[in-house]
Amino acid sequence: MPARSRTLPALLDALEELYGAPAAPEITDPLEIILYESIAYLANDARRAEAWSAFTRRVGTSPARILAAPRAELTEIARAGILPAERVERVREISSIVIEQFGGDLNSALDERPAEARRLLQKFPSIGAPGAEKILLFSRREAVLALESNGLRVLLRLGYGTEQKSYAASYRSAQSAAMEELEAGFEQLIRAHQLLRRHGQQLCRRMHPRCEVCPLRGECSYARCPEAR
Repeated sequence: MPARSRTLPALLDALEELYGAPAAPEITDPLEIILYESIAYLANDARRAEAWSAFTRRVGTSPARILAAPRAELTEIARAGILPAERVERVREISSIVIEQFGGDLNSALDERPAEARRLLQKFPSIGAPGAEKILLFSRREAVLALESNGLRVLLRLGYGTEQKSYAASYRSAQSAAMEELEAGFEQLIRAHQLLRRHGQQLCRRMHPRCEVCPLRGECSYARCPEAR
């Protein structure tokens, strides 16, 4: 791939010009991030936000209150996505882990054992290394470029890292290459996470990407190779 004419910070500036400055994350508490991701399965951002609003208003985020809540009420909230009964059991399992393994206080456990924070977070269902990194970034415990699938796709198409058979290997490759050009500050890394995620959702989609209107197309090998699509 020819050398990019702009650095990653400059590419992010172009995305911010397109989408506007991303708002600061509304949810930064580790347990709340886990619950937010779990309450509605395969729901879009708007429906997940509605489910979260109902969840916090009607049930709350205390593990004890979640376990005491009627399953019918939790199911009604979880219908924002598919398989609501599974979501109910998921948030109940999360609450049980907090009580049984962390004495009801996940924050204190992470603060007391920061070197083990990633491993501790991966005790929760569906939280792998990328999810743990997002929690640590948003809660401002570790300055790391956390990526989800949309953001990872954008970086790989721009030539940061190489796509490999293993998702984890692709992730580490792109993350490492991108981090070489980014300042290791929480604000900058959260901004990068959000802008890359939105671009992957809006234009740099997995199927039928809108390369013709993408402000990064001049630096993107994927956009220059129609046969790769």
